[in-house]
Amino acid sequence: MKELIKIKKKLFVFVATVVFAVCLLNIARPAAISVFSSFAQGDRKLPIYCVDTNENKVAISFDAAWGADDTDTLLQILADNDVKTTFFMCGYWVDKYPEEVKKIAEAGHDLGNHSATHPHMNSLSYEQIKKELQDAHNKVFNLTGVNMELFRPPFGEYNNNVVNAANECGYHCVQWDVDSLDWKEQGTQAEINQVLNHKHLGNGSIILFHNDAKYTPQVLDTIIKGIKEKGYDIVPVSELIYKQDYYMDNEGRQKVNQ
Repeated sequence: MKELIKIKKKLFVFVATVVFAVCLLNIARPAAISVFSSFAQGDRKLPIYCVDTNENKVAISFDAAWGADDTDTLLQILADNDVKTTFFMCGYWVDKYPEEVKKIAEAGHDLGNHSATHPHMNSLSYEQIKKELQDAHNKVFNLTGVNMELFRPPFGEYNNNVVNAANECGYHCVQWDVDSLDWKEQGTQAEINQVLNHKHLGNGSIILFHNDAKYTPQVLDTIIKGIKEKGYDIVPVSELIYKQDYYMDNEGRQKVNQ
């Protein structure tokens, strides 16, 4: 059974990697983002893959959709390095691990929405997409009092409906431009090299990890120190992205309107 779960996890995240290569709420929350604009390839809207900035800063993010055994270890490493990050959490993960969610929030990290049930969002109707966002949002708000504003689509899948629904619900839709590939479990050195020598690592990069990947707890400290040695500050996604008066270029890079 454990091997079956591992295979299913790898299959799900593989879909996200392939996609990367190619809500009205019942609680008090921010108004819909009226200042958002996106680059259109034809009429296709893009989420935020990275940020156009002259500042030497990047963001680390974790997707939390499976186990939680490494939560304390990850939080301790982040605290030891004085780093704040972003955890994108599924609603069912919040239900299963409420104490871990509280720990993440109390440590000062971003809480991000990763949907309620981790579905293929492209296959959902507009109202179903908003419900996925709303249900996860309400779970986190009821548990922590945090109104989330960042959303990462499961599997990295999105279309105009997903981006527009997230926008309508007051969310910034966030992807990544540096994938640690930690789900592949290729070993510690492979994961370190994948991040620190990634061709896209630079000002404004958003780095993807998973909270329960096999080798990430062993390499996170080394990766954080390596990123800092390259001259980058590490900030949460909320402190990296622009919140208003921005647009997306054709590579998913967020830029300020001139």
